[in-house]
Amino acid sequence: MRRLPDADGAPELLALRALKLGDLLVAVPALNAVVRERPEHRIVLAVPGWLEPIADLVPGLDVLWPTPGLDHPLGIAPGRLDTVMNLHGNGPESRRALEQLDARVRLGHESPGWTGPTWEDGVLERHRWARLATEHGMPADEGDISIDRPRVPSPAPGAVVVHVGAFYASRHWPVDRFARVVRSFRDDGHRVVLTGSTAERARALDVAASAGLTDVEVAEHVLAGAIDLAQMASLVADAALVVSVDTGAAHLASAYSTPSVVLFGPAPPEEWGPPATGPHVVLTDAASRVGDTFGSEPDPALLAVSAADVVSAGRDVLRRAVR
Repeated sequence: MRRLPDADGAPELLALRALKLGDLLVAVPALNAVVRERPEHRIVLAVPGWLEPIADLVPGLDVLWPTPGLDHPLGIAPGRLDTVMNLHGNGPESRRALEQLDARVRLGHESPGWTGPTWEDGVLERHRWARLATEHGMPADEGDISIDRPRVPSPAPGAVVVHVGAFYASRHWPVDRFARVVRSFRDDGHRVVLTGSTAERARALDVAASAGLTDVEVAEHVLAGAIDLAQMASLVADAALVVSVDTGAAHLASAYSTPSVVLFGPAPPEEWGPPATGPHVVLTDAASRVGDTFGSEPDPALLAVSAADVVSAGRDVLRRAVR
C-alpha cells in the first residue's frame, strides 16, 4: 500500500484505527462501506505500520498512514483532509487527534463537536462500526468481513493451527492444556503447527515440549516467531482448523471462514466473537468471568475451558466442515 502523496487536490478521507490486528479486522465492514460509498475519495487508513500486510488485503484502500498510537499528533498538515472518520473509539484522545487535522467533515459518534450515533456499550464490535458507517450515509453489513488472500503461499496448507499466544496474561490458556490439544489432533492424523509472535515463541516451544515433539518436529511445526504476518494470514486462510484464544488469529479465521474454536476469557463473545453463522465454536464460562483485560492471571472464564472441551469442539467442527 502506498504512502500519502503530495497534495494534488483529490479529496481524501482518513479512517483512524490505531490498534491491533483483531481491532482492524472487526472494522472491515465499515471500511468496505467507506470504499464503496466514497469512490471519489482517496481512502487513507491510519493504523500501526506493522499491520500493513493485512491492511493491503482490505480491498480498495489507497494509502497507509503508519500510526503507532495516539501519544503524538498524526502529522498530517491541518486542512489537507476533506474527511476524518473515527473508527478508533469515542474518547478524547482519538477525537483530539482527528480534530487537530482540521478536516472539513468529521464522522464519528456523537460527542462535543461531533454529530453521529450515540455510543453503545456492550455491543458486537463489528456491529458498532458498521452502524457508524451506516448512520453517516454509507450502508454497511456487519457480516461483510472477508479480506483478500495474501499472494504468499501457506507454510502449512491444511494444517490444524494452534495459536498459543495472547497479548495479555488474562488470555493465557495453560501450556499443558494446549499441549494436550496438540497431542490429540496429532493422534488423529493431522499436521499441527504452533503459532504466535516472536515474543511468544518461548511459550510455543514449551507447548511443543509438553506435547512430546522432537527437536526435528519442533523445527517444522513451531512457526511462532518464524513467519511474518502475510504468511500467518495465508496459513490461516488454508488451515483445516484454527484453535485460539480471543486474539488476532481468531479474527483472521473469521475473515477467511476457516473453521475455528475460540476460547474467551475476559472479553465476552457477544462483543468480540466470530460470526454465529460461520464454522466457528466459542468456548467460555460467562458465569465465572472476571473481565479484567489487563489482569496478570488467566480469567476464570478461560480456565473453565478444558483441553477435552477444545478437542471435542474441534473434532466436531472439522466433521461439519467436510460434509
